[in-house]
Amino acid sequence: MKSILFVCTGNIFRSVVAEYAVKARIGPDLRAMIGSAGIEAQPQPLHPLICARLLEKGVDPSAHRQRRVTRELLDRADLVVAMGFDHRDALRRSFGREAWLFNQVCYGREEPILDLHEAIPDWQQHLEAARAYVLSVVDYIWDAMPAFLSRVGRF
Repeated sequence: MKSILFVCTGNIFRSVVAEYAVKARIGPDLRAMIGSAGIEAQPQPLHPLICARLLEKGVDPSAHRQRRVTRELLDRADLVVAMGFDHRDALRRSFGREAWLFNQVCYGREEPILDLHEAIPDWQQHLEAARAYVLSVVDYIWDAMPAFLSRVGRF
């Protein structure tokens, strides 16, 4: 198993879900090889909606501590997986590190997983749609993990 670092913006949504989805499917001795970080991580907790959905799936993210991408984290990872184009570009620009998109690894598609504000720019006025979108992304990442794990050795 390769060491994997999932990267998103704040390390409180997409990358965290991917990290915990992998950890739920591998042995406890390999879990230390999987992590996540954000390119703009600012101190903030995981949203209760995300925590609740992960708990429903059988994992407890309460121990998660948000962190920002660093050279050290990147150097320790065999594979860096970006959730969006902006993350991949930021890693290349700031660290000279190449990353694969999550959907490239899973399905061979150069397609990002959009953050809430990208998918629904006025999400504050559409809270039910925002809630549905967040839950759909958690479920999408979770459900994609068998494909991810079956293909990760190719990257």
